[in-house]
Formats: sequence, structure tokens, C-alpha cells
Amino acid sequence: MRALITGGAGFIGSHVCDRLLAEGHEVVIVDNLVTGSIENVAHLAGNPAFRFIRHDVSNFIFVPGKIDAVVHLASPASPNPTSPFGYPNLPIQTLKVGALGTHNALGVARANRARFLLASTSEVYGDPLEHPQRESYWGHVDPVGPRSVYDEAKRFAEAITMAYHRYHDLDTRIARIFNTYGPRMRLDDGRVVPNFIVQALSRQPLTLYGDGQQTRSFCFVDDLVDGLLRLLMSDYADPVNLGNPVEMTIAQLAEAVNRLTDNPAGTTIQPERRGRDDPQQRKPDIGRAKQVLGWEPHVDLQEGLKRTIEDFRRRS
Repeated sequence: MRALITGGAGFIGSHVCDRLLAEGHEVVIVDNLVTGSIENVAHLAGNPAFRFIRHDVSNFIFVPGKIDAVVHLASPASPNPTSPFGYPNLPIQTLKVGALGTHNALGVARANRARFLLASTSEVYGDPLEHPQRESYWGHVDPVGPRSVYDEAKRFAEAITMAYHRYHDLDTRIARIFNTYGPRMRLDDGRVVPNFIVQALSRQPLTLYGDGQQTRSFCFVDDLVDGLLRLLMSDYADPVNLGNPVEMTIAQLAEAVNRLTDNPAGTTIQPERRGRDDPQQRKPDIGRAKQVLGWEPHVDLQEGLKRTIEDFRRRS
């Protein structure tokens, strides 16, 4: 198989590339390096099965040669407004890649009669009133809030993907990805796992906002990639949640990071900065993934954090 990966130099995309190449496939990356990094794929230089194209997928995509699969991962993903790489600081680019970028990636898949996988997000559920979140839940969303540039971009991306599936009979998949962490996350990403690890390695107290009782469910990147590729190779077109159903508070995460880094500084409390559309809780129902893909995560938080901390320590 020859696969096109948009956003392939990003955190998740580079791991998808590694897995596909390891399984004997050819990979073409298209990435404009706004949030991705060439360092994530530098080890692939010289591999005859690998090609990198620097390009913004919000513009027309041309890739010479036959493509058998398109995995559309391109998008800013951090909600942190203090990070220059967070989508609150890249609002137009985020909306364009969700709309125009998805349209262009679908066009490549249609021209090649290739299978197409959209990396969507748990953010389509908004600040959910249903817990845990099932794929049948339509969400509790704010279409004009600060986070809406990402949420609505992904909701549109899902809609146009299903339109291509129904109208053009395109072979499509939709993965709704929940909080993922692991090696190659940007040190300045702004999300909670990299923030905590950077603070802990600097022997600083970890910053909690409010009471730290907000919940998330953290999935290690290797498990996510396994789920993505199982979905890509399946024949299932409806959305599938991919995430770890083990829910924990942000305060519990901070405790785990401090313990694994031997950080004596503890935590510090800051006023809650929750926006009107920030989710207070997030946990996937992965019953569909278990049934359709035979998939569930296997890397526990302690092991995943150890491997992520080692990577951050090496790059710090």
C-alpha cells in the first residue's frame, strides 16, 4: 500500500508513518510544519519507501503516482491559548485545514479511489452532558466560543467526509480521538501532559487550575496508532471513538508525573481559567472499537508516562 499522510510530521502523524513503514508500506507525507517538526521524521531520510512534501493542505494537493490510502491528520490540536501553536492562536488556519484541507484530501482519495481516514476528535462532543461519550451522542457544543474554531472545523470535516462517502461512494473512516500523549509531543505544546512534564523536569511545582478535579482519559500514542490502522483497514464507515476509558482527574495526573520524575516541588493552585466551552469531563465509550476493531488500549499510564518523560528529558 502507498499511503498519503497529511500532517505526517506531527506528533501522531510521525508515529503513524513509522508503523506503516515498519509494516512494509510506502508513505508520502504532506505537512507545512506549522505545528509539526521535521525532527519527527528526520530518521526516515534516505528510506526509499518514504517521501516528504512541504505543503499546506488547505491549498490543492498534488501527489504524483498512485495513492491507496489517505490519512488526514493535519491540524493544530492544542487548546492552550498561551501556546503559539495552540489553535486559539491559529484560528483561521485551523478552520481552513478542517474545511479546505479535508476537501482537498478527500479529492486525492476520490481521484485515486483510495480509502480515506479522517482524524476527528472528542471535541465534537463539546462540553458533554452524556458521560461517558458514545458515538451516537450529538454533543453539547458552542459554535461561537473560543474553542469552536477547532470543534466546528472537525464537525464540518466529519460532515464532508460522510457526504463524499454517500454521494461519491468513497471508502471513508472517521476516528474520534481522545486525549493522546507520548514521545514527540512539542515541549511547548501547551497541553497538560507536556506542561506537567516540563515543569517537573525543571523541579517546578505543577500548575493546577481551580481544584484540579477536571477529568480526562489519556491514551498512549502507540495504542492510538494501532487503533487508527485497524480502523483504516476495516470496512466500517461510521465514527469510532479511539481513546483510553480510564478516567482520572488532572490532580491525579500531576501526582503521577511528580512521582515518576522525583519532583519534590508538588503543585501550585491558580484560579480556574475555564472558558464557557471547556469540557469539565471527558471519557470515551469504546464499545464500538472493541466490537468492530477488536481494539482497546494496553499501555497503562505509568508505563506511558515513563516513556514520554524519557523522551522529554532527552530533548530538554
